[in-house]
Amino acid sequence: MFNDTLIDNTIWMLRKAFKANKVKIWKALEEEFLKSRSNRRQVNIQKLNRVTQNGDVIIVPGKVLGNGTLGHKITVCAYSFSEGAFNKLNSSGIEILSLQSLINKYPDGKGVKIIG
Repeated sequence: MFNDTLIDNTIWMLRKAFKANKVKIWKALEEEFLKSRSNRRQVNIQKLNRVTQNGDVIIVPGKVLGNGTLGHKITVCAYSFSEGAFNKLNSSGIEILSLQSLINKYPDGKGVKIIG
């Protein structure tokens, strides 16, 4: 059906979460991942610092880039991270979750924000 196996698995995981929990955030994320790769979001750490607060749980349906610094603790889930972004976030104690872990931890989607 699709060309990219990782995207296929992500879409099916989101569909399954939506059907099981009837939460609109999982459907919205599925629609984001159905877009072409050139239309996926790219977010710098600097923007994450600007639009989030301490303790927020966010998901980026695209790539997190390493420009900037983050001054507070958040939980981040993204389709991918640049090497610099991953190292900065990991070294500053930011919790990085896989999509499956995020769905398991927050099945109702409460408090999860889509950033991008």
